[in-house]
Amino acid sequence: MKLAEALAQRAAAVRQVEQLRARVVGSARYQEGEEPAENAAEVLAQAGEVLDELERLIRQINRTNSTVLIEGGGTLTDALARRDVLRLRHSVTTAAADAASGRDQRGAVRQLRSELRILSALPVAELRAQADVLAKEIREVDTLIQRTNWEIDLIED
Repeated sequence: MKLAEALAQRAAAVRQVEQLRARVVGSARYQEGEEPAENAAEVLAQAGEVLDELERLIRQINRTNSTVLIEGGGTLTDALARRDVLRLRHSVTTAAADAASGRDQRGAVRQLRSELRILSALPVAELRAQADVLAKEIREVDTLIQRTNWEIDLIED
């Protein structure tokens, strides 16, 4: 099985656990004289089985990510960490540019010359340029990760 397939199975298992959780919660209590919609204990046991499978998948995915070397050096785990930090850096940079440009302040336009002017403490154009570079880096790292996910076989237990 390819790593990408395992990632898709992991996502499906997470969704299934959420559905089972909702079913357990909905059937955990019922009114006297009524029948519960489902046997909560059986649904809870089913959730336990899916969670066991999810744990197995996560272990295999993590083991694979930490041992697979990728183009440019480092492991797949290193690339995932790089992408996560690039996304955060991009978010901070664009938020700073938005704040400095007054984009997030409604009604901050001066009506009279006697009103105080609002000045930018940061170079908006430079921040936008940095955000563009970061966005490009994110796309490149993400492409490398996605390609690797489809090329690499999952390390089985």
